[in-house]
Amino acid sequence: MREENNLLIEADNLGKVFLRNNSAPVKALEGINLEAFKGEFLVIIGRSGSGKTTLLNLLGALDRPSTGEVRFEGRNLGERSNRELALLRREKVGFIFQTFNLLPSLTVFENVESGLVRSVIPRDQVHRRIRDLLDVLELTEMCNRLPLELSVGQQQKVAVARAIIKNPALILADEPTGEMDPIAGGEIMEKLIDLTRKLRATLILASHGTSMFSDADRSLFIKSGRIASREEAGY
Repeated sequence: MREENNLLIEADNLGKVFLRNNSAPVKALEGINLEAFKGEFLVIIGRSGSGKTTLLNLLGALDRPSTGEVRFEGRNLGERSNRELALLRREKVGFIFQTFNLLPSLTVFENVESGLVRSVIPRDQVHRRIRDLLDVLELTEMCNRLPLELSVGQQQKVAVARAIIKNPALILADEPTGEMDPIAGGEIMEKLIDLTRKLRATLILASHGTSMFSDADRSLFIKSGRIASREEAGY
């Protein structure tokens, strides 16, 4: 049985409604209940449009819910100011997006360094940590290149490094290998899982496929904005 003090994040009756001009409101999530423990690898599986990205945005404090609440380390995110949420994202949450979101004018090294903006860590330690991480991800020779000079797989490796460099408590990955061939995607996932295990970070990954089943500690299915059984979700 998992101990309560190992609980990192939980959602209680979480819902999200998007209001559109001149059209009916869109209910993206409804009645979501989930919990993730420290060091756990949780996969959320669902088809396109099922609500996976909306859920990750709420868990990562990129958006606020319409109903229910998200508690991070026991505290309701809804009780935190925008400044407190920004600090939480900067210090404790790493994001990995399907579209990478790298800064095109920065080199590989600088993009990874941007994950430690306003860090109090001494500069020499920061640079040593970046070099070590780039070495693990086989990007050392690419450190002075711009994102457009990299392959798709190399760009996503940079995004992984940027998310991990600050040693976050929570890593949220939204279809991180969706744009890649299975071999390249599998290599990146292997490195991501290994790095998060070493950090003892919690990894919550959204996927439209079931290839992560064997590596995950748990899997949840989502359909039409609600947690569903595997059969209900169509898998």
